Amino acid sequence: MFQKILIANRGEIALRIIRACRELGIKTVAVYTEVDRDSLHVRYADEDVCIGPGTADAYRNAPQIISAAEITDADAIHPGYGFLAENADFAEICEQCRIKFIGPSAKAIRMMGDKAAARKAMMKAGVPVTPGSKDAVSGLEEAIQVAHEIGYPVMLKAAAGGGGRGMRVAHTDVALAGALATAQAEARAAFGSGEVYLEKLVMRPKHVEIQILADSHGRVIHLGERDCSIQRRHQKLVEESPCPTLDDKLRRDMGAAAIKAARAARYEGAGTVEFLLEDRKFYFMEMNTRIQVEHPVTEELTGIDLIKEQIRIASGEKLGYRQKDIEFRGHVIEFRINAEDPDYNFAPNPGKLTTFHVPGGPGVRIDSHAYSEYVIPPHYDSMIAKLIVKGKNRAEAVRRANRALDEFVVEGIRTTIPFFLKILRNERFLSGDYTTAFVEEFYE
Repeated sequence: MFQKILIANRGEIALRIIRACRELGIKTVAVYTEVDRDSLHVRYADEDVCIGPGTADAYRNAPQIISAAEITDADAIHPGYGFLAENADFAEICEQCRIKFIGPSAKAIRMMGDKAAARKAMMKAGVPVTPGSKDAVSGLEEAIQVAHEIGYPVMLKAAAGGGGRGMRVAHTDVALAGALATAQAEARAAFGSGEVYLEKLVMRPKHVEIQILADSHGRVIHLGERDCSIQRRHQKLVEESPCPTLDDKLRRDMGAAAIKAARAARYEGAGTVEFLLEDRKFYFMEMNTRIQVEHPVTEELTGIDLIKEQIRIASGEKLGYRQKDIEFRGHVIEFRINAEDPDYNFAPNPGKLTTFHVPGGPGVRIDSHAYSEYVIPPHYDSMIAKLIVKGKNRAEAVRRANRALDEFVVEGIRTTIPFFLKILRNERFLSGDYTTAFVEEFYE
């Protein structure tokens, strides 16, 4: 087992990793920028290293992160999510410096990070994929040809990344020309590669992802699904499990497909295989080669600490579970409490938290790095907390969510809490039969 882990991240995920390390008896090193000096992850780590001014680029500065690990004698680096978490070059640098990267191999990250290559690998492995181009399209002529073969509407996606960047929809040849140019330019700016691939647009899907764990000894299991369909601009807002519209057969089929995907990538660690689900048919979308923001949903549903499992797997231990050992109990919903104004197109709303009072009681979990008088910097993601509620069934989880959100007091900034309280009164949400178009339809 590792003696000391450096956390190459900030905020709530850095604090979450520190807590797991403490329970495993592992020392921790926090890195921080000058504006994050008062963040809780800095206070709770055993050691800390300042890596520069308050820009997000500091947390992506591989030489600085490696230097911080070397001067503190850290023998492993946990990247969390975002920043360097899915950077294959960084994983390779860690290996060259004999520092363990807590995540999959650089080869697996590259394979799944290239969305076009991942599609090809999934087709070969027998995992269902959305109809579309086998590789990145070479130009407009090929894009139009593929669009005619599969039928409009179509979606263009950046081959080298995700998160909604480099994605465009087209319904006609004329629209496709403009969408292709825009998607390529955006992909180039965001990921350094202008390659995009094309696939059939699934109009009203659910976004369902399967959590997997894989060790270095050949064991791969899945830990069930999470319904992540409530999102805006491809950014998730609410996640829940079990998916309200999934039956046991479909759940088994999707779990088996996720395991096939992980084996095809020779994956090690915690990862998530994401699918689009429509009319009882599911299609591979992508694989996230890291821990997810919404991992607490699975933790509360299964009782398994995913961060500890990541660390154990990276240290070479065998998974202590077989598929038959995994039990799913109750219903769990997570809400991302963002410093955003939902009434103004979810515009970021950084500033000072004059009051920050979190809910409690049975079945309520809060993951957060925020506190009263904390100043939310404008340089990073706007999420300040995650509220996770659990009930014996979905109805109880919804009631508990209402109660917990009512208790959650945040003053000094605007947040997504009022939006969630409205969602919890929405008949479409209460039925569970909502899709990725929910937020757009809600505002209409």
